[in-house]
Amino acid sequence: MSTPREFTPSDAAPRDFTGLAALVTGGASGIGAATAGLLVARGARVAVLDRDVKGAPHGTLALAADVTDDAAVREAVDRAAREFGALHTLVSNAGIGATGTVEDNDDAEWHRVLDVNVLGMVRTARHALPHLRRAARERPGHVSVTHTCSIAATAGLPQRALYSAAKGAVLSLTLAMAADHVAEGIRVNCVNPGTADTPWVARLLAGAEDPQAERAALRARQPMGRLVTADEVAAAIAYLASTAASSVTGTALAVDGGMQGLRPRPTP
Repeated sequence: MSTPREFTPSDAAPRDFTGLAALVTGGASGIGAATAGLLVARGARVAVLDRDVKGAPHGTLALAADVTDDAAVREAVDRAAREFGALHTLVSNAGIGATGTVEDNDDAEWHRVLDVNVLGMVRTARHALPHLRRAARERPGHVSVTHTCSIAATAGLPQRALYSAAKGAVLSLTLAMAADHVAEGIRVNCVNPGTADTPWVARLLAGAEDPQAERAALRARQPMGRLVTADEVAAAIAYLASTAASSVTGTALAVDGGMQGLRPRPTP
């Protein structure tokens, strides 16, 4: 089976985000950086909120903040809205990984991961919502929140108990927020990537006993036979944030190479 061509964003990207302002958490690396860069290319003014902003894409407003610090998140969100004059799009992407069964992580690690992966989104949304509501009144159809969730929310993966629990909470949070804010003109969706070729996965592979064998196993469990790219996930996020998805809310968009829904026959 030949490997499909991987997605690369076009230099001739549409400018459909012109006049809009976005905030991307975890936007200095991986999926977040790919998303921030794509939104800039499509005309948006973009703020990146990250603990380490060195990798923030060119043309973005880099805001150093930790999503576990409520005061820092509030300050960063308010600054982005103040600098841009509005906030139309929130991409809540910041997150950390975890491996192991329920026996392998203590309470402190559970609290740490949930604090970043779930409460980090809650804090960001809490402080962004007043700005998003105002923007929704001024620009109906242009306001959205998109969460980076995971295939781990909908498929049982071995050695991912804590991570799966956190992403399951993100999926439920997405649905609840979509119901809460639909009447305000704020759409809320999430993307569910499969295993993506990101710095976090690279670190995971580096810690494996046989990194090459582990990478091959991760590729093989996705029916397309390869890892998802950060650019592919960014394209899905941009779609959900765009007016092309103006009737889409409460939706989890899988970008997983067919991992969730397909059961292909084994190759002889």
